[in-house]
Amino acid sequence: MRAPPSRLSATNRSERGQLDLFRSIPGTVAARDAQDLMAWPFFSLAKSRRTAPIDFRMGATWISVEAVPEHGMATIWDADVLIWAASQLVGARDAGAPTSRLMATTPHEILTFIGRGTGRDNYDRLKAGLDRLQATTVATSIRQQHQRRRHRFSWINEWQERLDPHGRPQGIELILPDWFYAGVLDRSLILTIDRTYFDLTGGLERWLYRIVRKHGGRQAGGWSFDFAHLHLKSGVLSPFKRFAFELRAIVRRQPLPGYTLSIEHAFGRERLNFAPLPTDTLAAAMRRVRLPAGDGQS
Repeated sequence: MRAPPSRLSATNRSERGQLDLFRSIPGTVAARDAQDLMAWPFFSLAKSRRTAPIDFRMGATWISVEAVPEHGMATIWDADVLIWAASQLVGARDAGAPTSRLMATTPHEILTFIGRGTGRDNYDRLKAGLDRLQATTVATSIRQQHQRRRHRFSWINEWQERLDPHGRPQGIELILPDWFYAGVLDRSLILTIDRTYFDLTGGLERWLYRIVRKHGGRQAGGWSFDFAHLHLKSGVLSPFKRFAFELRAIVRRQPLPGYTLSIEHAFGRERLNFAPLPTDTLAAAMRRVRLPAGDGQS
């Protein structure tokens, strides 16, 4: 039986003793995401609990993600914690400060960064997300020197709440896996993302933004993917027909910050095209987002 996620095993205590403590950077840091997590199916896109594994194979790349029934698989909303962690580590590295896999912060800092409320319900949902990140196990060939080598890890090795001498909560500490940490500190494997990403409410549109940002980047000509290819890369359990229906709905809504989407029909197949918005259009959209509520402008 798996130990409760917040309980420290002897192995984790030993690991903890070898790591320096990194305290989160106060103030606003740019939002950064790990390209490996943006490009491949590592998370559940459903809001309901998923226990069915992800078993993905494409060429030499393979990914296996497993969940336990008690917590379910880590979701794309839980991955916001990893975006926060990547943003903190890259911000510190760029400032010439030391970094570590052992991080100390407060729930308030994480919740504020990822655009969520700071009430008790949000705090409880954050803790449930940390449990899922620890309980979900991943095995992958990505960034392994030998493709057949199996590297298995959880998104968080362990986490715990910190208390003062009177038992009052002071924050949380967590330990990141070395696979994720090494990718974050590799400058070629990190991308800055639009902060309004956190406002996207659907799992599929969140996943789509990340894959569009990864492959479309800032190229004027954009990029394109066949619907069937996207369905495979998403790792969703829904059938292709349902996936295609939801993808068309996203194209009609155009919710992805910084990008425009279109569908091309060719040889009986559908293809999703995406390209960055023109600079002037993007600047105008950003100004609208920053306007305070009730100022009478649209």
